[in-house]
Amino acid sequence: MSLNTKKFIVGVSGSIAAYKALYLVRLLVKQGAEVKVIMTESAQKFVSRLSFSTLSKNPVYSSVTDGEAWNNHVELGLWADALIIAPATAATIGRAANGIADNIISAVYLSAKCPVFFAPAMDRDMWLHPSTQANIEKLNSYGDQILPVGDGELASGLEGKGRLAEPEEIISFVSQSLSKKKDLEGKTVLLTAGPTIEKIDPARFISNPSSGKMGIALAEECAARGADVKLVLGPTSLRPTSSKNIEIINVQSATDMYEAAHKFFPSCNVAILAAAVADYTPIQYAENKIKKKEGNLVVELKRTTDIAKTLGQIKSKNQYIIGFALESQNEIENAKAKLQKKNFDFIVLNSLRDKGAGFKTDTNKISIIHKDNRINKYELKPKKDVAVDIVDEIVGLN
Repeated sequence: MSLNTKKFIVGVSGSIAAYKALYLVRLLVKQGAEVKVIMTESAQKFVSRLSFSTLSKNPVYSSVTDGEAWNNHVELGLWADALIIAPATAATIGRAANGIADNIISAVYLSAKCPVFFAPAMDRDMWLHPSTQANIEKLNSYGDQILPVGDGELASGLEGKGRLAEPEEIISFVSQSLSKKKDLEGKTVLLTAGPTIEKIDPARFISNPSSGKMGIALAEECAARGADVKLVLGPTSLRPTSSKNIEIINVQSATDMYEAAHKFFPSCNVAILAAAVADYTPIQYAENKIKKKEGNLVVELKRTTDIAKTLGQIKSKNQYIIGFALESQNEIENAKAKLQKKNFDFIVLNSLRDKGAGFKTDTNKISIIHKDNRINKYELKPKKDVAVDIVDEIVGLN
């Protein structure tokens, strides 16, 4: 998306990472955008107003009032095509999440009618603290978008998550978000993601290494394109970076996922079955922890109910079902058989033999196989980009 003639407000809060906001403003202006900068008083201890006004070619605002003049935060909020808060400290995130309008950034944020992007920057323990994460969830629920934090050396000397995204990454994220087509507007998408766990006893279970990254990326892409997403999510610590239009239904077992999928399927237009559902579950569940004894332990398993197959049997002509196949041998043949057996409209094939694809990776390499035997092969890409390819194929079914 071209940023030429777009209007941005960049909000800079008090962090050592504030210097990166200078590069962000410079890059935005270089791409033809008009930029106005607002700063908290603490931000000025790291970078001067003069630096930002020079780069933006606009006055910089650091207070709702300036002497006897009033800086109209309402007009600023209405002027912009997007508000980018970078760096967004824990304090700034907390103010925005809880409606505390005691500085220029929070006042403009509460007046903004445009998309809002937060690029967090803070120490690892501050980022991981439950109060920060609760505030992030609040911002997500308001429809704001949170950029992923970087992982590496922090100003405190610690290593971990909390680094401000690079200016180029911020611009790429914002540009992609603003350019999203709303070609799923008015549609409801059911999406299963993550693993399931099948309990043996209170301390042990059967599962798989699925992180849910691919399914979550698909949920975000569908929501960004206007869909109402029902995300049936197995046990994983990951969550969408933006939960706008995404309802999360947390489940544990294959039975839980079956019940949730069948509950929402009748009212959905598209079902994307990206979860790694257990094929087998213990016949008996031990109420107490099984004690270690001499000899072998035999755990007898039974088949779980096939969610994909049962949904395919009740699918109407106005519904689409997208399936996934993770294979290690005879990939194409096995995927085609699954496509037909489960009445999918197309199937997304992954191979365990492809480096950088499969469980827990940030990338994926897929082939999409259609009912008419068309096969579209894609190169190794970040899972967010893979999600775009898959959703484009879904839109092309209409």
